[in-house]
Amino acid sequence: MLTLTAYLDFWFTDLPYPERVAACAALGIRSVEVWAWRQRPIDEIADACRQHDVIFSDTFDNACGSLVDSARHNACLEAWAESLEMAQRYGIKRLFMFSNQINPDGWAERLSRNYTPAEQYANLLEGAARVMQLVEKTSIEVWFEALNTFDLQGDILVHTQALAADVVRRIGHPQLRLAFDCYHQQRTGGNLIYGLEAYRGLYSTVHIGDVPTRGAPNTGEINFANLFRTLARLQFSGTLGLEFYAHGQEAAALAQVRAMLQAAGLRSLP
Repeated sequence: MLTLTAYLDFWFTDLPYPERVAACAALGIRSVEVWAWRQRPIDEIADACRQHDVIFSDTFDNACGSLVDSARHNACLEAWAESLEMAQRYGIKRLFMFSNQINPDGWAERLSRNYTPAEQYANLLEGAARVMQLVEKTSIEVWFEALNTFDLQGDILVHTQALAADVVRRIGHPQLRLAFDCYHQQRTGGNLIYGLEAYRGLYSTVHIGDVPTRGAPNTGEINFANLFRTLARLQFSGTLGLEFYAHGQEAAALAQVRAMLQAAGLRSLP
């Protein structure tokens, strides 16, 4: 059975963040996520989640540093220690990991020197393993995600699901999982059904957002009905991240997703 999770950065965007939690709860969504916790009213969001009996599922730190740059590993570890402390304080069970830090202008953080791709990958594996040594002292799960190079610029190392899956496999830590983002993958390389099949067992979450506008399913080029049938065949039972703009039509978008899941033979929690 799937757990539906709404992204507060995409849903009810005309409301303050705590009110977005309340609006999601009113639709029956019991799990929410938020981007860039340092830039959000995290205390107020957590309070709203408690008030409305909503799970504060996950977040990420956009100041986590670039793991591909070994000169920045100590700073990365400091940022991750702060994120882990924050997550434990608010009962957040999952944090995202990326290969590179993406700055507010949409560009990857500039590296301290010109590493080759092979050197960057070796740095990433070393840095991620060191982060997981911190993580394993907690019960938090880390979701490793590939980011697309259409919206985001600056030579992001891990921009395909294949490479993200390779990182997860090589690290081999039980608390490190793959995040399968349909929007990012379609932007970068497509092969969504292949990826869902090939990386089965590695991913705990699937994010949905249509291409090109990151709108709700059936607003763009992705065949979500077929993807949902694939997830049903694969017996996926993790979280389905509603990471798309509903543009004031949140109730209709949610109803459409639920109907598509039901038609595919997938059941979801409220």
